[in-house]
Amino acid sequence: MPLAHLDRPFDYLVPAELDADAVPGVRVKVRFAGQLVDGWLLERADDSGHTGRLAYLEKVVSPEPVLAPEVARLARTVADRYAGSLADVLRLAVPPRHARVEKDVRARAAADGPAAQDRAGEGPTAPDGPVPDVLDGPGADGWPDYPAGPALLRALADGRAPRAVWSALPGEDWPARYAEAVAATVAGGRGAVLVVADNRDLDRLDAALHDALGPGRHVSLSAALGPARRYRAFLAARRGDVAVVVGTRAAMFAPVARLGLVAIWDDGDDLHAEPRAPYPHAREVLLTRAQLADAAAIVGGYTRTAEAQLLVETGWAREVVADRATVRARMPAIAPTGDDPQLARDPGAATARLPSLAWTTAREALRADLPVLVQVPRRGYLPSVACAECRTPARCPHCAGPLALPSAEGTPACRWCGRVAAAYACPECGGRRLRASVTGARRTAEELGRAFPGVPVRTSGREEVLATVPGGAGLVIATPGAEPVAEGGFGAVLLLDSWALLTRADLRAGEEALRRWLAAAALARPAAAGGRVVVVADGALAPVQALLRWDAGWFAARELAERRELGFPPAVRMASVTGAPAAVADLLAEARLPAEAELLGPVPADGERERMLVRVPRARAAALADALHSAAGVRAARKAVDPVRLQVDPLALF
Repeated sequence: MPLAHLDRPFDYLVPAELDADAVPGVRVKVRFAGQLVDGWLLERADDSGHTGRLAYLEKVVSPEPVLAPEVARLARTVADRYAGSLADVLRLAVPPRHARVEKDVRARAAADGPAAQDRAGEGPTAPDGPVPDVLDGPGADGWPDYPAGPALLRALADGRAPRAVWSALPGEDWPARYAEAVAATVAGGRGAVLVVADNRDLDRLDAALHDALGPGRHVSLSAALGPARRYRAFLAARRGDVAVVVGTRAAMFAPVARLGLVAIWDDGDDLHAEPRAPYPHAREVLLTRAQLADAAAIVGGYTRTAEAQLLVETGWAREVVADRATVRARMPAIAPTGDDPQLARDPGAATARLPSLAWTTAREALRADLPVLVQVPRRGYLPSVACAECRTPARCPHCAGPLALPSAEGTPACRWCGRVAAAYACPECGGRRLRASVTGARRTAEELGRAFPGVPVRTSGREEVLATVPGGAGLVIATPGAEPVAEGGFGAVLLLDSWALLTRADLRAGEEALRRWLAAAALARPAAAGGRVVVVADGALAPVQALLRWDAGWFAARELAERRELGFPPAVRMASVTGAPAAVADLLAEARLPAEAELLGPVPADGERERMLVRVPRARAAALADALHSAAGVRAARKAVDPVRLQVDPLALF
């Protein structure tokens, strides 16, 4: 039951006819408050501490024990950490039942014999044939570029539990490195769970694991698979048919027996944050699994979040980084356009969207028959426009939302309500002409196509995301996260409109800007092979300095130190309470908050709602979550009408 005051197990009697099928982990039907509801059988016991009368189980929905004990324990821990209910976490952890798939799997297992029917929970099966040395095999030569890399693989193969924060080199084939780590874990007789942000990364990791482990040794879990394929992959993992599960955040609860490794790539991507209650983050779920199962953990990426830096500084994990000589040899030549020497050569660089340095860098790469990547933070054509006469931002007459132009000949329309404003007139001066305030990826592609006639221009973004592009001369205009991989690497990477990333009203603005820049710059060739990166920004800014030196660890340490000084996550634990003002006040009045708790706010949220922030030291995080969950239970028991949204460690604070 998702109601907070019912977030506990209930005891039922098992009738004799259901005794064989009623095993821990199966789905059941029970009578609760006069209604037939779904449930999970968590445990069988000889007696109950309940002194009253017990009802009977009504039905075992399926004899398949899909909820593994380890996952049930993890779900309870995650629910407690995020002030949520076990029912909500289990909804995320176990995909909906697909009866036909379940029937097919059981029939196939029966055909394979009794030993194959009951393998669930036995752990990884032994590989067919000898396992090659993961340090000497083909393609395993990437980890020695990091001084701690070989030791990490040996620890995984030996069955130990190393914990690493890995800063990948420019141009690193990160799926191959993760595949080698998984191969070492499987060689040691244990399983692995790996999580990536999107399906494009998943496809690359899936191919790398197929090459490293062979066919049929792992499964992919993603919501994009569809109900039948996803449930089939889930059952393969639960029944012990495979030792390795990879996927998007849907895989963070994947049931892998004898878990030896959890890993996440690019933990700063906001796609790792679950948008449904209780809003867990894939990184935190995986680190919790590593703690509970005494498993290894790898948090990898081109950049490093403040949360990952905290793992290093507290000693929970060790950093795996290359030495500076290796970094310099692998990175492209990176230059800003807004520092003093560049402004002396090109005074217009301070205001130009494409300064001369970026222009000449692109032209030289194209002349050398190399592809050029242009990263633009905003999608669309002109996502924001203003009056051409007085520069007043153009707003929708109906809802005051921002007006945008979909194309050169298009009619302005509201980005919020979708209404067309064909007869728009500026309320300040009456002007009817519009100018661009923000330029999107499609308008950028149009402009560069005119500037470099005869050069192929491709776009990669929301409408169509390219996975790869050929290595010849061409322009690729991409939004952050949609950059394709070029054969041999890009000859030039241009990072435009840096102000759109750096000036966001967000605690993580600098961290997010650096993450997006490093992800794009990592696709460039090394400087020795002609790779160049131009960032249209002032070179004195801290994120730009970190990009120029390719030193994400320095920036993460700086960011974490500033957050400690200001009292922001992850140096402290925060929770947001959002709802109608009266409902927020009611919940906080019921909550027995720790004595150290600080209340910040209220601040306006969407509509008529407001948000309060509660801040406590990290040592009091469990007490904060318990207090908020208990208060939510009191309101639920009173059948309070106005809902309140609780989020522990929300990505956005303002």
